[in-house]
Parts: sequence; C-alpha cells; structure tokens
Amino acid sequence: MDLQALKVFQTVAKMGTISAAARELNYAQSNITTKIQQLENHLQTTLFHRHNRGIILTSKGESLLIYAKRIFRLIDETNKVMKDDQTPKGPLMIGSMETTAAIRLPALLSKYHQGYPDVDLTIITGPTEQHLHGVLQYELDGAFVSGPIEHPEIIQETVFEEELVLITDMKQPSLSSLKEIENRTLLVFRSGCSYRAKLEDWLHQEGVVPNKIMEFGTLDAIIGCVAAGLGISMLPYSVVAKQINGGTLRQHKLPNPYGKVDTLFIYRKDKYVATPLTKFLNLLSEEKGLGEARNLIQI
Repeated sequence: MDLQALKVFQTVAKMGTISAAARELNYAQSNITTKIQQLENHLQTTLFHRHNRGIILTSKGESLLIYAKRIFRLIDETNKVMKDDQTPKGPLMIGSMETTAAIRLPALLSKYHQGYPDVDLTIITGPTEQHLHGVLQYELDGAFVSGPIEHPEIIQETVFEEELVLITDMKQPSLSSLKEIENRTLLVFRSGCSYRAKLEDWLHQEGVVPNKIMEFGTLDAIIGCVAAGLGISMLPYSVVAKQINGGTLRQHKLPNPYGKVDTLFIYRKDKYVATPLTKFLNLLSEEKGLGEARNLIQI
C-alpha cells in the first residue's frame, strides 16, 4: 500500500474537502484526487461519498481511517524506538489535574528538569476525563488523574492519597446536615472533573439540589470566590490547607466514601515507554517511596 496515498486519504478525511486537504498538504487538487482514486482502485472499494459541500467517509472509509491512524502511530513509534539511545531528550507530554499540578508536582517537576534538561517537558492541566481520553488517543505520554480508573488498555499506579473537604466561607457555621447549604451555589471545575462528580454524587445521595452551579477554569478562582461567600466547593485538603489555617476558608469533613480519593499516574500498556517517560516513572517511584518513609517516621 502506498503510504503517501494513505496520508493523503487521512488528510482528506480530517479536512472534509479535497481543496482544504490540498492546501494543508500544499498539493494540487488534481494530485489529491489522483491519490484517492489510486487508493480506491488498490483496495477495490469506495472510500468517500461526494456531495455539493464536500465529501464524507463511507463505512469502508471509516474502517480504513482507524487502521491508517494505527499504521502512522506505529511508524512514529518505530522511529522513536530506533532513535532512542537511552539518553533522556525530546518531548514528554504529561497531563495533570490542576489541583495536583499546583500542590503535588512543583518539586517533582523541578527535580526532573534539573536532572534531565534536554527533555522538553510539557504539563497540560485539565480534568480526569480529558486526560484519560488524551492517554488513550496517544496524545499524552501519561497523566495524573483521580481514581479509580478501570480500563484494559491502561497501566495505573497510585501516587497520592488525598483527603477531600467541603469548603465554605467563614460565615458558614459547622454543618450538621447538608440541607443547611441547599440554597448555596456550587463552584466547580468544568464537566469531567472527578471532584465535581464526587460532590454532585454526594449531594444527589443526600437529596440536596444546589441552587446554582458555576464553572471555573482555575483553582485560584474557585478558592477566592468561596472565600468571598459566593458558594461552596469540594477540594483536596492539601490544596486549601493554607487558607483554612489562615482563617479565610472553613472546612467541613466528608463521610466515607466521599472523603478520600487516590491520585493515579496512568499510561498506555501498548505504547513504547521512551527514555524520558522511563526516567519520569523512576523519579515518581523514588519520590513516592520517600513520602511513604516520611509518613512512617511521623507515625
């Protein structure tokens, strides 16, 4: 099979029109059409339905697109394997929940950068659902997410255990019942956030319907607005300990199973673990071991 024709097919499927694919690849439209026809003749099937506004994939075209993505992913991975001389260098894409990135990762990332300065490390923050999708689609090398995660294509390791607390402004007295905050606004990250899902599940189980839900894009915005009395939220204690101890937020303990959550590091089973990710996993394991040892000393 002609790999160039397969790449043209993939680009046409992505762009939706022959003309857009031609601009993307810097080809003449006639060359794009010829490559598609050659591929259809080789496979003896029709890959696109043509219409006035462009083209859409046939069922066979949709199947071929799945295999094309696998083929080019394997080619890319093969190149990485052949070029990997066990020297930590090149790109490393890691996803993280914003709370984890803000509190748990700075020291780890600093140590990694100092040890492996030739690695182009990128941290992308977002909710668990987004990062699981990114890992599964080979867009991320790995990610810190909230557990539990059950997926046959994922390797996971528990790296932190977080205590979750309900937070309010200081004017809110200690809660004897969730009904006391039924008319408060819920301040949360966008859909896909595991902490939001836990809070909504808890409220649902208790029969409490929040007055309003407001979505925020940053951790600082949620903490600041809760402190100002705009509403309530649920976050890891490690994230808000400073504000709680400083008297700007009030914490309210949560019952099991809502009060504890594991932070996992996940990556794909079938993906080649390149040297940059191997070193990251090793450092993560070392830091986890040191943390457990410190906890034992404190006990």
